[in-house]
Amino acid sequence: MAKKDIRALSVEQLTSLFKEINEPAFRAKQVYDWLWAKSAVDFDQMSNLSKNLRDYLNTNFAINNVQISELQVSSDRTIKCAMRLHDNYVVESVLIPHQTRFTACISSQVGCSLTCKFCATGKLKRMRNLNADEIYDQVVLVKNTAMERYNAPLTNIVYMGMGEPLLNYNEVLSSVEKITSPKGLGMAAKRITVSTAGVAKMIAKLAEDNVKFHLALSLHAATDEKRNHIMPINETNSLENLATSLNYFIDKTGTRPTFEYIAFKDYNDSIQDAQDLVNFCKKVKSKVNIIEYNPIDDGEFKQTTRDRLKAFTDHLEKNGIICNVRHSRGKDIDAACGQLANKNKLAMEQLK
Repeated sequence: MAKKDIRALSVEQLTSLFKEINEPAFRAKQVYDWLWAKSAVDFDQMSNLSKNLRDYLNTNFAINNVQISELQVSSDRTIKCAMRLHDNYVVESVLIPHQTRFTACISSQVGCSLTCKFCATGKLKRMRNLNADEIYDQVVLVKNTAMERYNAPLTNIVYMGMGEPLLNYNEVLSSVEKITSPKGLGMAAKRITVSTAGVAKMIAKLAEDNVKFHLALSLHAATDEKRNHIMPINETNSLENLATSLNYFIDKTGTRPTFEYIAFKDYNDSIQDAQDLVNFCKKVKSKVNIIEYNPIDDGEFKQTTRDRLKAFTDHLEKNGIICNVRHSRGKDIDAACGQLANKNKLAMEQLK
């Protein structure tokens, strides 16, 4: 039988366990510190435990840590990491360097159950959700990579990798709790952004849980007709329902969401499309990130032109909408937004 992953235990459960084997209660906090604050991957690293206790843990438990199986460096210094899980599935995480910011883009699922037409990950089958510790490990490994490669600390985290975070709600929130805890990585919640394709009832649940991190909505079209075509999730999560949930989120948390909007040539980049976006933004207090489209294999869309993009953003700004144009990083290694598709050799073999 497979050993139980010790990181699935809370500090209270560890305390009970050690009492049962006649170990002092403080051992639980020591082990918890090794697992989370120090990111230990082996019980033998836990030098302040007796050898007998380490042997007991080795016999009865496992640390199912994530490992980097492949690493690619872009010409713009972006680094894509293929992360191998304990069961040999692979997800991808990205380190995005930008002046004084170093951002980890992390995954929440193996593959994705959504089928957004512009996203390479959407072409993959969803194999399973990630556990909180697997999400946490991605952050640790990207953080270590930033320090090793660029001698820089990790400053931001975005849940914008593979998968839909709000369809793995409990594990995502548990991972945020550990990342922000002083007993974990101690990062500020305001340095974290969770991005969703738009699961209205789970956005409302975020509001009820009064989360402290930022929320981004992958919008990409501001009419139901166009959004239904490129994002089938909209068929059950209409813009009207999303607006209601987002306003509830704003009222409860005091935080405005960000709308992510990829401009596709001759699809959603006209002045009328810009006006549709203005109308939606007036329903929900927000800011807008216009994202450069990154072509994918067999994709039906093309990147908009510079002139159409400028006319689009000018119309937004003229109507009082705060918007920024985000240029993609890591395109040459398929690490940019929408390009994560497990093209590394190990992942391709496992998905055959």
